[in-house]
Amino acid sequence: MNLTTITAGAWTGFLGRGLAPRELEATAYAAADLTAKEIARLMGITPKSVSKRLDDARFKLGARSVRGLVMEAFKRGLIAAVSCAAPADPGQQHEDQNHQGVLVA
Repeated sequence: MNLTTITAGAWTGFLGRGLAPRELEATAYAAADLTAKEIARLMGITPKSVSKRLDDARFKLGARSVRGLVMEAFKRGLIAAVSCAAPADPGQQHEDQNHQGVLVA
């Protein structure tokens, strides 16, 4: 168990860089574009508590909005997107990339 990071959805938060653990967790979930109600469900707290955590984090980082909080947290290295895993077969990756200009989603 790694006690220096928090994973929240597709985001990783790094502890010890200015935000309390629950503030960091809420910020990481906010980075995933979740509402306070959705974040509350995931964190096991009320939406009002989520708003309080985000407000405290905004104050600490000097942000005026949740969007600003996420941007500032990302800029300061408090949160980062979890990287995608590489394909198991390198040959398969090369074949998938040869689509001759056709977008494969």
